[in-house]
Amino acid sequence: MFTMKKNKKIIAAAMCTFMALSAVACGKDKAADNATIEASFESVEDSATEASSAEEVAEDYVLPEGMYYSEITGEPISEDIKDQRPVAVMVDNEKTALPHYGTAEADVVYELMNSTQNDRITRFMCIVKDWDKIKQMGSVRSTRPTNILLAAEWNAVLCHDGGPFYIDEYLKNPWAQHFSGTFKRVNNGKPREFTEYVCEGDLDKNFSSKSKDPAYSKNYTEYANEGSHFNFVAYGKEVDLTKVYDRTYPATEITLPFWHNTSTLKYNEDTKQYEYYEYGSRHEDAEDNEPLSFKNVIIQKCDFHQYDEHGYLIYNCIAAGQPGWYITNGVAKDITWVKDGETHVTKYYDDKGEEIQINTGKTYITLVPADTWGSVDVH
Repeated sequence: MFTMKKNKKIIAAAMCTFMALSAVACGKDKAADNATIEASFESVEDSATEASSAEEVAEDYVLPEGMYYSEITGEPISEDIKDQRPVAVMVDNEKTALPHYGTAEADVVYELMNSTQNDRITRFMCIVKDWDKIKQMGSVRSTRPTNILLAAEWNAVLCHDGGPFYIDEYLKNPWAQHFSGTFKRVNNGKPREFTEYVCEGDLDKNFSSKSKDPAYSKNYTEYANEGSHFNFVAYGKEVDLTKVYDRTYPATEITLPFWHNTSTLKYNEDTKQYEYYEYGSRHEDAEDNEPLSFKNVIIQKCDFHQYDEHGYLIYNCIAAGQPGWYITNGVAKDITWVKDGETHVTKYYDDKGEEIQINTGKTYITLVPADTWGSVDVH
């Protein structure tokens, strides 16, 4: 087991390409520090083999006609939606909001601290490429400035229900499209704040209402980034971190310092997926009882600025050379991350300063506040 502690350190290699950046801390200037990942270890899995970056697990795959490799998951999907921009749906993660609908179908799920109050309660932001297939997703709640910045790097339209006035200056940007409070109410016997969901037809209706505004195109806009969001390994192959790096660590259970939700990811060796647990139970989707599971887990250390006594905050998510972890197939690797602009993609690098390869499939991403980084527990 290892936890991030102050008394034992691994110094991640400084990435000279990015140390020249003057990192902007999401609304305030912040000098980029050399990345330091702090850890203590009881069990360490070393491999001296500098092997190929991917291990073939399937025969050569021939991409069917009419398909392309998704820029979000690296998996084959219909070419009909190749130019379609994704949506980013804000999902309430309070216990009263459970069970969730549709989250198991998301391509990427962010979990972020929503407030410093209530034991740092979290909220999900679900990135969905093929949003026309959504039957019901949510429940939908308010957004925060950090979500606007992260949604922008996907060129995604943010779906939410309001938010504190701190979001206003971010939503004025030409790259920040959003739909707020325009989704169906479902009579589920809960208080009104837990009854709004993105339902079938809602997104088409929302886009149609903005059809005269080119910024609300269903397709990618001028602010979209080209190519795949991650540095994916070829489909049909898998990254074996123990064969790529000298230093890797066992990672079959990940406990995060979000105490209200007790957020935990557990590795299922049969499916080779990390399954999400909260409030002491495995998260299962209300539509089909499918677990919320991921091929990839990315953990980023990130400090934040608290706006007021109500606990509203913004993560300093525009930064260079910050520490983190990439976890897949039961193995963790220390990394550094860089996001050098409001609409720019977050990039992840190994200790040689090379962009890491990511396995194809769904990805969980969380930003862990710097002041609780030492409480991240992976074993």
